Amino acid sequence: MTDPARPTTIRHRIIGVTMLMAFILYLDRICMGEIVKSMSFNNDLALSQEQIGRILSAFFFTYALFQVPAGWASDRFGARPMLTLYIVLWSLCTMLTGFMTGFAGLLIARLLCGIAESGAYPTSMALVRKWIPLTGRARASGMVALGGRIGGTLAPFLTIWMIVTMGNWRTSLWIDGAVGLIIALVFWKTVRSNPQEHPQVNTAELALIGRPEIEKPLSARELKSALWSFSKSTSLWCNSAAQMLQNIGWGFLVTWLPTYLVKERGVGEIEGGKMLTYVLAFGMAGQIAGGYYCDWATRRFGLRAGRLLPMTSSMFVCAAAYICCPFVESTWMLVACCAVVSFCTDLANPAVWSFMGDVGGRATAAAGGWGNMWGNFGASAGALLVPWLMKIGGGDGKTLVFFTLAGAFVLAGLIILPMDATKKLIPDETIAPNPIPS
Repeated sequence: MTDPARPTTIRHRIIGVTMLMAFILYLDRICMGEIVKSMSFNNDLALSQEQIGRILSAFFFTYALFQVPAGWASDRFGARPMLTLYIVLWSLCTMLTGFMTGFAGLLIARLLCGIAESGAYPTSMALVRKWIPLTGRARASGMVALGGRIGGTLAPFLTIWMIVTMGNWRTSLWIDGAVGLIIALVFWKTVRSNPQEHPQVNTAELALIGRPEIEKPLSARELKSALWSFSKSTSLWCNSAAQMLQNIGWGFLVTWLPTYLVKERGVGEIEGGKMLTYVLAFGMAGQIAGGYYCDWATRRFGLRAGRLLPMTSSMFVCAAAYICCPFVESTWMLVACCAVVSFCTDLANPAVWSFMGDVGGRATAAAGGWGNMWGNFGASAGALLVPWLMKIGGGDGKTLVFFTLAGAFVLAGLIILPMDATKKLIPDETIAPNPIPS
């Protein structure tokens, strides 16, 4: 028996299992980048580099395009059924990838995987909003994103280890998919779309969360109004533009930094991989610190300034770190500068996520999908921008790249200033009061 006067802690379980979801999300997303480099894959399938590039980029194309529709489905039908469905679908697509024997099949499988994964983070934003009090949402958002960062950091090692151990690239995908199906089952058993629906939540925890009633689902007709509100919102456009510019800057770390270390700094491939792991590990710390930073700033300065301060300050520090990169002779000092970029980028992320819950209301997942869509377009553009800058910059191409990345962060820090988290895009509307579970 629990003390009815003491809040239960079901909300912490919700965040924990959502972190687990984010872990397998990133593991399944990044594994193909390692698989296509393996001897097992290349001996099995004779694909050109152009074909491999199309397979790798296919995921992000559908992932970006389906952010808003997948987010709305969660707003309409509930986070629990939809995110469970998304996990099942992308896990099956991951397993399906392991059965493909040619370029066309692999391309289709990755396109489908991108569609299935597109609703994961927007739905997570809606879960955080419904289950976590306002002053704790940034920390919760940071923890969910941390799960993804851990998955992304461990994905190269775990994928290669499975390929070497099992002797086949296909087996690694089947294992990843099977683990995803298990996580989907755990998610379904643990999560409810609304705190009021969970049989183990007591009255004290409901009062702490501050949601005595269930919100009205967002209908298809209301989605049209929501999209019109998104398109007219200065705050949401500022946030979306900042995410796009931020990902142009951060994307360099996971796309071109390994190549830069090997070709320009003379680092071995294995050593370069270790350096990248160190850089991304600082991002994990940034997610945790950013949650506490944003929640503290919100309590200290109010909702509007509390969301802005972590974002703007982080962007300017990232810019300063990139400006230093062309002038440091030590490779480890360069890695340190990139680690600062990784840390401060993720320091801002909890505030970015929390903002979506602040303004999105009943359309939080759709609003989160809107912003995440533009962010992914930025990451894609950044990957294309770097080689173009190197080409037009000639001998000073490397300096031009780092200065451009710094400029993207400066612009992100400035463009976000008009953002106001106190202005909701969708009015609150609840269903009749729901009986509180005992």
